[in-house]
Amino acid sequence: MDILRSQVSAIPFFDAAATRRRRSATFSFSVMATLPLPHQNAKYHKELEAAVDVVQKACNFTLHVQSSLFSTDGKVIEKNDQTPVTVADFGVQALISLELDKLFPSIPLVAEEDSAFLRSRNLAGTVFDTITATDSSTCKSLTQDDVLEAIDRGSKEAFIFGPKPATYWLLDPIDGTRGFLKAGKAFYVVGLALVVEGEVVIGVMGCPTWKEDLSEKSSAEIDEEWDSLNGSGTVMIAHKGCGTWRKSLNSQLKSPDVWTRCFVDGSDVIHKARFCISDSEKWEALPLSPLFKAASDADNVGSNQIHLLRACCGSLCKYLMVASGRASIFILRAKQKPVIMAWDHAAGIICVHEAGGKVTDWNGSEIDLAADRDGRRIIYPSDGILVTNGHIHNQVLQIIYQTAGV
Repeated sequence: MDILRSQVSAIPFFDAAATRRRRSATFSFSVMATLPLPHQNAKYHKELEAAVDVVQKACNFTLHVQSSLFSTDGKVIEKNDQTPVTVADFGVQALISLELDKLFPSIPLVAEEDSAFLRSRNLAGTVFDTITATDSSTCKSLTQDDVLEAIDRGSKEAFIFGPKPATYWLLDPIDGTRGFLKAGKAFYVVGLALVVEGEVVIGVMGCPTWKEDLSEKSSAEIDEEWDSLNGSGTVMIAHKGCGTWRKSLNSQLKSPDVWTRCFVDGSDVIHKARFCISDSEKWEALPLSPLFKAASDADNVGSNQIHLLRACCGSLCKYLMVASGRASIFILRAKQKPVIMAWDHAAGIICVHEAGGKVTDWNGSEIDLAADRDGRRIIYPSDGILVTNGHIHNQVLQIIYQTAGV
């Protein structure tokens, strides 16, 4: 049986004639990546190669948009919930949707955006023009309607999954749009994962603003040095059973030598671990705060303190930090964010797992990606999500249980 064929019921959502037009359009794309994984052990090698290529292309697209963000009107817009979103957000979803649909038309896409906002504000032309200006070869012969349909391929209305096992892509076009708007002085991530029967089997995270030299810096030092450091960005990949790997964003994909194996750090004592939280979150709101104070200076961490790393923005950059060994722990409190979306975590979960770490909710249960049976969009972790290097996972869970009553 074709493992890529998803058992889903599709709602009649796309116009059939328009879909045929889109698929018959000239579409220039070829898989270029050479991965450091043996084909015989990587069941989803083809899907991972394609995912790496589309994420890297999407990251370069965001950099192009970001370079003109503050000089071109209409590039920064607001959703109804006041979350900042950009033309890059919609453009990334369109680009990735178009290419995945070409290569894997039987696999549905679950993604963050839909075209309703663009249509209502007459911004579709801005997105289309930006895409075609950035990547004219890929988008040759495409129309504005094709781009809108590609965005809507990932919308909630595109598919109803039901309780049956399913195969689908999960995409966060830009996780950390606040970071995108900081013009290179914060992290943001393009995250793509493939889920098969409730399990993430591959994950790709592209972070265009990743800096290699910040692992031991304080928050103040990091803020001062963003402009002076030469950040090449990074792409992190993981395949079930094949480990987690990373390379610089724009290194040549044809050589497997550009990839470096990633492992979580070896901290096995809580007060020596590096804790990663959002730059907008208070340490005092987390369950470990009654036992440990937070210190941002790595050289001055006392016996009853922990080293706190604040990272902006989004959740996936924190997974990237844990999977690369830069941080030991990432804690997310669900009460601060009652609706937790699957695309904010899926690619990060497998990258941490394959790097030797562990991800659960605050009750110690694995994250259930199939809990939202119809849409596969929302996850329901008990009280929050705990991401660690694995060595101290149970210790942290015990403290959470004692202090938060989980």
